[in-house]
Amino acid sequence: MIQADHLTKYYKDFCAVDGISLDIRKGEILGLLGPNGAGKTTTLRMLTGYFKPTRGTIKVKEFNSGEHPLEIKKLIGYLPESAPLYHNMLVFDYLDFVAGIRGIPRERRLVRIQELCELCGLHDIMHKSISELSKGLKQRVGLAHAMLGDPEILVLDEPTSGLDPNQIVEIRDIIKQIGREKTVILSTHILSEAEATCDRIVIINKGKIIANGSAEELKQSAGSGRTLDLALANAEFAEVQARLAAIDGIQAVEQRPAENGDQLAVRLQCTPESDLREAVYRKIKETDWLLLEFRPGTRTLETIFRTLTREN
Repeated sequence: MIQADHLTKYYKDFCAVDGISLDIRKGEILGLLGPNGAGKTTTLRMLTGYFKPTRGTIKVKEFNSGEHPLEIKKLIGYLPESAPLYHNMLVFDYLDFVAGIRGIPRERRLVRIQELCELCGLHDIMHKSISELSKGLKQRVGLAHAMLGDPEILVLDEPTSGLDPNQIVEIRDIIKQIGREKTVILSTHILSEAEATCDRIVIINKGKIIANGSAEELKQSAGSGRTLDLALANAEFAEVQARLAAIDGIQAVEQRPAENGDQLAVRLQCTPESDLREAVYRKIKETDWLLLEFRPGTRTLETIFRTLTREN
């Protein structure tokens, strides 16, 4: 559906995107993750034709971005992080105005607005001024705007930024519903959102792709069983760190929040191929520490993200 090869974007001497290549399949919900300043928004703006790449090519279906920019834009609906709404207009008037700009025939326009009203849950606000709406409702109107032309591809930049938990769930459900029929590309730094919504996740840091795959594939590639979580009583962290770090295969001993103030909770970062449970248990037996908890740590998308972005 979309092929991007070696996309590079410079702002004067600063390289915001550095040789990114993506192959986005039809009907896929792709999540673009990365810390602030990683290059997510710049990448989306190049894919939508808003920015011209310094180097690299973009092909959408059979169209090349350098030769057929208008044809590509007709295939894409784009919702930037701040929805570009006219706040002095009523919701219905605004959508009707945008539909006219999109060239939707008047006899088809009302039907399309009604379809999006149903999809985005706009029934109760169609005759309200946009200036009166909460941010979550404005985001729904922006989503309806992006969908008016019935695009094959929907690009969303931080669609849940600044929303409360209930609004996030509502927008997530809308995106999932849209994803049954459309190709969806969204950027986010909310990892739970990406895991719950996306078929595939691409992590970008400093303008480069550092991971690419489903959430489960990323967890597996990071190596399961690489951490051990302990809870101890009658122990001081400095001594625990010194003793356990001496075990071959333990890369780091980190203190983590304890459920009880009388406990010491630690996480052992281990080499991927090692099963160090016996060695750790024997080392603890040599002391007067009380072992209250001992289990493999879970490799969440958050810990993988933090590890990858720190390493890069």
